[in-house]
Amino acid sequence: MIDLYTDAVFELHETGHHPECPARLASVRKQLEQSHRFAQCRVHGSVPADPQTILRVHSQSHLDRIETTSRHGGGRLDPDTVMSPESANVARRAAGTAVDAVDTVLGESGRQAVCLVRPPGHHALADRAMGFCLFNNIAIAAAHARAAHGLDRVLIVDWDVHHGNGTQDIFYEDGQVYFFSVHRWPFYPGTGDVGETGAGAGLGTTCNLPLQFGISRSDYRSAVANALEDFARRARPQLVLASAGFDAHRADPIGSLGLETEDFAVLTELVDDVARTYCEGRLVSFLEGGYDLDALAESVDCHLSTLIDRDRERAASASQ
Repeated sequence: MIDLYTDAVFELHETGHHPECPARLASVRKQLEQSHRFAQCRVHGSVPADPQTILRVHSQSHLDRIETTSRHGGGRLDPDTVMSPESANVARRAAGTAVDAVDTVLGESGRQAVCLVRPPGHHALADRAMGFCLFNNIAIAAAHARAAHGLDRVLIVDWDVHHGNGTQDIFYEDGQVYFFSVHRWPFYPGTGDVGETGAGAGLGTTCNLPLQFGISRSDYRSAVANALEDFARRARPQLVLASAGFDAHRADPIGSLGLETEDFAVLTELVDDVARTYCEGRLVSFLEGGYDLDALAESVDCHLSTLIDRDRERAASASQ
């Protein structure tokens, strides 16, 4: 059974008239209620992060700025990134939920989790908020997997339409966290060219798959399948983490690479296959982008239902 993390507290991060808004999760929750997904999962609430957990990835000055901005009523950290009085608490809970999901998944073979959190995280740099993101949830999760569980090969797969520059930057010279990103190119934030492959101990641990707007859906899927298979063979991960952004959907008002909802089932299957091949199925996904409310809700449902169906099929096969 899939572990699903969701909590109304994530809607307390108020952003005003902004695409990354509380209505995103409200729309997803309504869809999952209608499709009866909650009854098909182990449902968990949010968990606050210990500051030291966040500091594995972020600087003390960055943490202090987030806390101070919330205490003073919120405001803009950059032209795109907005905070409200509750934002620091919500961001801590997004990061803590990511860590708890890793603990849950690593505690049992075949365990998988989906984290419906906000604010998103993959643009957040070690010392700066960026692109709607306050703390880099998936980077915090990867760092925790190493520090608390002794892992030395973690694979992050990012299929958000925007390049996960923050995640790449944090682990660019690391050597133990492998980062794979498929994204629209050229596009915000301007990083993610094919020549960005890591440096120092991390040379070869970053793989970018930049794709131009107008690519066909079949060519998109084939490109991801081929590149991810090759990269996963090199990484041989002990844990797979996914930055599951849904703004490559054709209806998305910010991104779009022309994908349909069902294409996210294919992406989910590809990442699940990697997890099943190399690390006994251990996979955690984290919500990133997706700004058309209906398309986001349908795509998250598609992602979750794909994991549920595959988990049931394996359980049925094992019992025969």
